Amino acid sequence: MERKRIAVFDTKKYERPYYEAVGDFTFDFFDTRLTSETTSLCQNHTGILCFVNDSLDRACLESLAKRGVRYIGLRCAGFNHVDLKAATELNIRVCRVPGYSPQSVAEFALLQMLCLARKFHRSLNRTKEMNFELDGLVGQALFEKTVGVIGTGQIGRSLIGLLDGFHCQILAFDELPDPQMTKGRSLRYTTLDEIFTRSDFVSLHVPLTPETLHLVDNHRVAQMKEGAFIINTGRGGLVNTKALIDGLKTKKLGGAGLDVYEEEEKYFSRDFSDRGIDDDQLARLMSFPNVLVTSHQAYLTKLSLSQIAATTLDNLRLWRDNKTLSNEVSFT
Repeated sequence: MERKRIAVFDTKKYERPYYEAVGDFTFDFFDTRLTSETTSLCQNHTGILCFVNDSLDRACLESLAKRGVRYIGLRCAGFNHVDLKAATELNIRVCRVPGYSPQSVAEFALLQMLCLARKFHRSLNRTKEMNFELDGLVGQALFEKTVGVIGTGQIGRSLIGLLDGFHCQILAFDELPDPQMTKGRSLRYTTLDEIFTRSDFVSLHVPLTPETLHLVDNHRVAQMKEGAFIINTGRGGLVNTKALIDGLKTKKLGGAGLDVYEEEEKYFSRDFSDRGIDDDQLARLMSFPNVLVTSHQAYLTKLSLSQIAATTLDNLRLWRDNKTLSNEVSFT
């Protein structure tokens, strides 16, 4: 059987070994992201592998179809960056990785909570400058705090399991509540209103959809307790950035842990240390001493990378062999 040639976009050196060792495909790796302007790189490929910040709009997909691309493998769970209606019309199959090491993301969300609560990031910066004073570093314990977990899928469940060890009072919201989750722990499903008004921390673990876009807006920020924290390891669009900045400026919020950002595709996973950024909102967020901004790295563990690669390759082989694509997503 002739090996199919696959273009892999937005690749980093730490993930390439998981694909380079595979012998039944020929992979061409590109550092650049896939957009309508970079589809010329797919001239000799029938399939492509993409990541979360590639832009697969109709123009991009039409250009891919003209070049003979018939398969798109997403190395991520989310697919809001793909025009599925256009893909279906153009007869391009799209598969994703529905789940990979939810524990990795959950642990990172917990890490953000602890860093913010104990002002660990500020302490670390001080001691690097040989400043060992403790003034201004009085934190708070996570023990028995009220934590709102919005979305109790695999990641939300993993976070709840970790929070059990801190004896937190957990308020949860999900469109499909799981009664089994409440057994043997201090967890109660409730409304978004109660979560935002009562929680010391609110952690977001829902996909980005038209319904969840700007889930955290001016109204929700106004509802929150004085000094509460927002944690977002989901999708940047879940939080209205201006509303968040306003809440931080007025000190309504105690801080925020952001591993994602609304306009992250321009900056995240790129080096701007020698030229700076021209995104005023992102720059403003990074200027707050009580805000942690990381570059969409919550998933980034060896375990996650191996699981993503394994599922991506399984999806690719099923497509090559004309078998049922269990992880296919399409327009409905």
